[in-house]
Amino acid sequence: MTQPDRRLVIVVRADPVICGHSGEARNLAEAALDRGFDEVRIVTWPIDRLEAAGLPLKPLDRVLPYREGIVVERPAPVGDYKVPDGRYLAGLTGRLVELFTDGVPTVCLSLYLSPHTVAVADAVRVARDTGLPVDVTTIAEAVGSDVTNVVRACVEEDRFGAAAHVLSSYLSQDVCLAVSEYTRDLIVAEAAHIDARHGTDFARRCRERIGISYPAIDTGAYLDLDPGAVEAHLARRGLEAGGYVLFLSRLARAKGVDDLIAGFARSRARDHVRLVVAGRGPEAAELRAAAAASGAAERITFLDDVSDEEKPYLMAGSAAYVLPSKPRPEFVETFGIALVEKMLAGGGPVITTDTGGIGEAVADCALIVPVEDPGALAAALDRAVLDLSPAERVAWERRARAHALQFDRAEVFDRMFARLPQEVAEVG
Repeated sequence: MTQPDRRLVIVVRADPVICGHSGEARNLAEAALDRGFDEVRIVTWPIDRLEAAGLPLKPLDRVLPYREGIVVERPAPVGDYKVPDGRYLAGLTGRLVELFTDGVPTVCLSLYLSPHTVAVADAVRVARDTGLPVDVTTIAEAVGSDVTNVVRACVEEDRFGAAAHVLSSYLSQDVCLAVSEYTRDLIVAEAAHIDARHGTDFARRCRERIGISYPAIDTGAYLDLDPGAVEAHLARRGLEAGGYVLFLSRLARAKGVDDLIAGFARSRARDHVRLVVAGRGPEAAELRAAAAASGAAERITFLDDVSDEEKPYLMAGSAAYVLPSKPRPEFVETFGIALVEKMLAGGGPVITTDTGGIGEAVADCALIVPVEDPGALAAALDRAVLDLSPAERVAWERRARAHALQFDRAEVFDRMFARLPQEVAEVG
C-alpha cells in the first residue's frame, strides 16, 4: 500500500453513537478529503464497548457507509480481566502512537476532552519519547459534556487531580477549540473555580487559548430535497407533510421530551397533527409511559429506527420541529446541531429554549419558550401549526436556512485549519 503524503486522524465517539459530534466527525473527514488530504482515519471504540457503555446507538444495519478514503479503526483492548478498566483506552492510545510514529505528517483532531484529548496528549508524549521521527499537530475540540460531566463534577467534588488532568491535556494541544461561546465561557468559569481553590492558572490560559469552532454540518444533505422523495419517505411511516410535529434527538431527560409530551397534550394543535418522537436513549421507557398517561397517547408516535438518510426528509415534512432542551447537572445543550439541520431542511419553524449555546445555533430564527414550561410549549405549537399564514411560514423557512448555511462543513473546516501554522494548514 502506498504511504499517504498527509493524514488527518479524528478521535471521537463515532457512528453508531447517536450524537451530533459523531456526525460532525464524518463531515470534517469528508471535508478533509475535499481539501486535499489523501487519507483520513477515524479512531474510535469497538461496537461491543459502545453497547456495554449503554450509549444510545443507531440501528447498525442503517448506519451510512463512510466515503472511500476514510478508514474507521476500532482498536481492540489491551490486557485481560486483570486490568479492571482502561483496556480499551490502552488500545486506542497505542494505535495513536503507531500512527504518530509511522513517518506520515499528521493532523490529529480530538472531539471530547475526556477521554479522547487525554489519550491524544498521552500518545504524543509517548511517540516523541520513542526517538522516532514525529510530525503531528493536534487540535482539541471541547463539547458541553466535557464540562458538565467531567470538569464541573470534579470541581463540585473537589477532585483537583482529575480536573487538572483534563485541563492540562487540553491546553497541551496545539489548537484549543470549543463548539460555542457558551462552552468556552463555561470552561473558563469552571477553571476559575479550580484556580481559586488551588492557586493554579488554568482560567487565564483557557481564556487566552480557546477559540470557537461551531459544529461542521453537511448542508448539502438537507438542501433542495425532492418533494416526491419527501412524500415517499413519509408515506412509509404513515405520515403526511405538515401532518406532524417532530422531536428527533436522544431520549434523555435534558432534552425536555417530557415537557413536550405534556405541552402537546394541552395544545389545540393535537387535534390537527401528530407528535412524532424519534430517537433512542436512557429515558425511552419512561417517556413512552408518560405519553400513555398524557391523554393524547393515540396522537403520539415513537420511532427508534430513524437513519441518517431518512432524517432530512422527516425534518422537511414536519409542521414544526421541537427541542425543548433544559439544563441538567449531567448535560447542557452547548449548541444544538439538530436545530441547524432542521433549519436547513425547511418545513415548519423550530421551537426551542434559550438554553446553553442554543441561541448561537438559531439566533432569531426560532420560536423560543421558557424551559420546563408545557403551557408555553402548547402555545408555541398552536402558533406554529395553526396561526402562521403560508407566507409567514415561507418567510421563517427562508430566514432560518440563510442563517444555518454558515455552519457548512467546508467553511467550518477552512476556519479550523486557518488556525494552524501555515506550513501545516496548506494541503495538496
